[in-house]
Amino acid sequence: MDKTDVTLCLFLMSNSRVPYHELASRLGLSINAIHKRMKALTDSGIIRTFTARPSLAYLKAISVWVFGRSEAAHPAEVHVRLKNNDSTYWVANSGGGYIYVGGYLRDLSELDSYVTFVKKQAEMGEPTVGIIPAQPNRFPNERLHALDYQILASLHHDSRKPVTDVASDVRASAKTVHRRLERMVEKGLVDFAIDWYPDASNDILALCHVNVEEKADRAEVRSSLKQSFSQNVLIDIVFSNLPNQLTLFLWTNSMRQMDDLREGVGRTKGVGSVMMNVLQIGYMFDTWRDELGFEEGEKAALTTA
Repeated sequence: MDKTDVTLCLFLMSNSRVPYHELASRLGLSINAIHKRMKALTDSGIIRTFTARPSLAYLKAISVWVFGRSEAAHPAEVHVRLKNNDSTYWVANSGGGYIYVGGYLRDLSELDSYVTFVKKQAEMGEPTVGIIPAQPNRFPNERLHALDYQILASLHHDSRKPVTDVASDVRASAKTVHRRLERMVEKGLVDFAIDWYPDASNDILALCHVNVEEKADRAEVRSSLKQSFSQNVLIDIVFSNLPNQLTLFLWTNSMRQMDDLREGVGRTKGVGSVMMNVLQIGYMFDTWRDELGFEEGEKAALTTA
């Protein structure tokens, strides 16, 4: 991948239904060039699926990370056990047996049982648990209805499917489908994203754990790091329960560049210490969110609509 590929993937992660002409305009490329890049990314397995799901904000769900060193004899096989929990959406292995596990929880009451599950299945004695701040639900009175769920089911593994094809799937007019999609996006009821596997490329990816000095302002340090290393920071993550930490998802083309990044991050004002784990392989799984109509009444609505 080059930086343009990475930027394109980040756009698609935030909304995988962005039209080709809009992607072309944002990246300063031709529509044909966007087509070619997206085909190359999918053919190589870097982008595996264009997805559609009810949004975390609508579901009032919580995203958590559980990570630490696994004592398993074969840590590369731990993901097989971790995927058996319907909350696990992501598992990544890094050097030294360090494992990252991402989970979607229906509410905070599931946290203890999920952490216990991860500790046992990953043989992770002392994991760190990070709670990602919940996305605000800007329209709490809005609801997904039976036809909305049918539309999402049609788009679930192909969120770029044309409206006319979706309309055929759900037996509604293209105008109706278009209107309902616009409403779902406007009201924040749906997440259109991609299943992204950057480890399928030959690039170097790492998670950089930054411990912020006690008297420093985390928001200022975060802003400074994003500005100083804008070409390499793919995603920056803060955890609401770990106020002195932030995590950077870094991308480079070589280990030497990654070492330089580690040094540069460590020298940034307000940074106390840095720990970097180079990622080896990642896995993504369907969760309870992918049931779409996970409540019994909504499941029934899908069969009777």
